[in-house]
Amino acid sequence: MTHPVQAETGDRAAGRRKATSCQGCHGLDGKSQVPEAPNLAGQVENYLVKALSEFRDGTRKNDAMSIVAPSLSDKDIADLAAYYSSIEIDIIPAEQ
Repeated sequence: MTHPVQAETGDRAAGRRKATSCQGCHGLDGKSQVPEAPNLAGQVENYLVKALSEFRDGTRKNDAMSIVAPSLSDKDIADLAAYYSSIEIDIIPAEQ
C-alpha cells in the first residue's frame, strides 16, 4: 500500500543540475531519448514526486529506475520534480 507523498518545495535550478544523470533516457529537456522512457517535460509536479517516490520504495517497478531511484533523497526528488514540471511544452494538434 502506498502512502500519500508530502512534497517538499523543490529548487528548479538544483533539479536541472541533478537532471544530468537522467538525460541519457529522459533528455535534459525532459523529452525522452529512448522509446521505453516517458517524457518528463511539463508533467505535473506532484505526479513526478509520487512516481519517483514509488520507484525509490519499490512500489513501482522499472529495470532502470529500480537502480537509480533508491539513491534519491526527498530533496533530490523534489528538485527534479520542480525542474521537469517547470519546462513548458507546446501541444500541437494533428492536422485533420
